[in-house]
Amino acid sequence: MTVILVLLTFVAFLVIDHFYSKKHLKVPVLAQAPARSEVRVPRLQPNIVAGFRVPDFLRYHPGHTWALSESPNLVRVGMDDFASKLLGKVEKITLPQRGQWVRQGQKLITVERNGAKIDMVSPIEGSVSDINEALARDPQLARQDPYGNGWLIAVQAPDAKTSFRNLLGGALARGWMEEASARLQRSMPQFAGALAQDGGLAVDDLLGAVPDEKFAEIARQFFLC
Repeated sequence: MTVILVLLTFVAFLVIDHFYSKKHLKVPVLAQAPARSEVRVPRLQPNIVAGFRVPDFLRYHPGHTWALSESPNLVRVGMDDFASKLLGKVEKITLPQRGQWVRQGQKLITVERNGAKIDMVSPIEGSVSDINEALARDPQLARQDPYGNGWLIAVQAPDAKTSFRNLLGGALARGWMEEASARLQRSMPQFAGALAQDGGLAVDDLLGAVPDEKFAEIARQFFLC
C-alpha cells in the first residue's frame, strides 16, 4: 500500500510539473525573411577593357558583333561597344529579313553614314526569327545601348553550340579587345586620347573627325568586310 501511494504521488508531481512548464514556456520568435520587393540584386557591371565595355555574359565575333544564347536554339545578336563608338552617328541600319538564313562570318547588316556604307558580319548561323524594328526609326539606339535596346536581330540557330565554339569569351575576349584598341590607336594616333575619357570609357563617335574615305577604310578593317 505504501508503494502505491508513493507511485501516485510521483505521478501527480509529474503531471503538475508538465502543465506548469507548458504555461511558462517561451516560444522563440523567428525572424521574418524580407519581402521579395526588399531584396536588391546587384546589377553586374561589364568589364571595361582599353576604354570599351566587354560584358562577360556575351560571346564575341572578331568582326565586333556579339551573341547571347536565350535558349538552346535562340540567339540574340548585336554590335559591341567598340563598333558603336567607331561608327558614331549613323544615319541608317539595314537589317536582314525575317526567315533569311545568315551564316557565321558573312554579311549581316549594312550601316550608312555620310554616304559611306559599312557591312558587319553575323556571329552566328541560322534563320532570322526577329529584327529590332526600333532601329529603323532610331538607328542611334545601336550606338546608345548596344547591349540592350540597340540589339540587331534574333536567330533560330539549329547548331548554336558549334557557332559558339568559334566565338570569343572571358579572358580571350578581353585580350582581343585590348589588341583591337591598340590597333585603332596605331591607325589614328592623333586621336589616341579619345580612347580613355569619361572614367575610362572611350568617347562616342571616335571617327567623327576623320574624312569619310578614311572612316570607311578603318571601319572595314575592324569589321572584317
